[in-house]
Amino acid sequence: MRRSANRLHASAPFLLSVIVVAFVVGGYGSTLMEPLVTEVSLAALDSSPRDVPLDAEDLLPRVLDLSDVPTHNMRAQAGIVFNPRTNEIVWGSNQFEIRPIASITKLMTALVVLDQGADFGLDVVVDRGDVRRASVTYLRRRERVTLENLLHLTLIGSDNGAARVLARSSDFGTKRFVEEMNRKADDLGLRDTEFVDPTGLHEGNVSTPYDVARLISHAVEQPKLAAIMRSRAYRMRTSQRNVRVRNTNRLLQGRYLIQGGKTGYIDEAGYCLAAVVKLQDSDPLAVVVLGANTNSGRFREVRRLMDWVSTDGSSLIETRVQRAD
Repeated sequence: MRRSANRLHASAPFLLSVIVVAFVVGGYGSTLMEPLVTEVSLAALDSSPRDVPLDAEDLLPRVLDLSDVPTHNMRAQAGIVFNPRTNEIVWGSNQFEIRPIASITKLMTALVVLDQGADFGLDVVVDRGDVRRASVTYLRRRERVTLENLLHLTLIGSDNGAARVLARSSDFGTKRFVEEMNRKADDLGLRDTEFVDPTGLHEGNVSTPYDVARLISHAVEQPKLAAIMRSRAYRMRTSQRNVRVRNTNRLLQGRYLIQGGKTGYIDEAGYCLAAVVKLQDSDPLAVVVLGANTNSGRFREVRRLMDWVSTDGSSLIETRVQRAD
């Protein structure tokens, strides 16, 4: 865990000081030693980096017992089926492995934009740097676009230029915006997640299937973002032209009820997909596939997982009703 490792590294001087104090004072008896160590410990706690306060999201997930359930084999490199309400891992494969997540990064970009209370009716001018080597973008330099349209482009079309404009034009500027993305990850308890840019084009944007499952679950809880992610297509107008964008998430065209989702791809990550799916008589489930070999393969993997959960794994997702006895 990268940020956790940094915290441990930062606390090393404190641990060394306690050892030295114990060695020097040890000969003077326990009556002197005990209050001295307590005072040093409290002072170190005041000066050392602070973790996010422990809450329900910091509790370790419960991994369900699959010994009596027919197994499911996945061809992608990592994945998970997660119940966010019960904090249960219904199924997983390398679910705690840290990997690049590509454009799934844009979920965090959208959350930070939402947190800052942006005026979505505001027009922003697209700069040359926003679209340069953007890989996928519907934008052209010097045209004006509203923040509302940029947010739709980011989540529906996975537009890298739009994500760059959102970060650059924020109150923070791009560098601080990325810092806010990492702060938000800490706030959500995503301990194995790190961001270095707002698009996901950089392979340094990393996470785990488990963290991504929690990230998409939180994003779907935001009504504005959920409504955008459920849109199959979007029409908009820049200052110069009309634009129509199709959602990169093909699950929206299928038989399952999708409450939200985000795709991602770069060479280092493979084809990735995170979605929240609502099956009949069950809680919404976060389904994540990372490192599929093909574009169609990531959607096929999610469908196969949902088919397995609906049949062989149905006992694992039955809604539990707690009675007040």
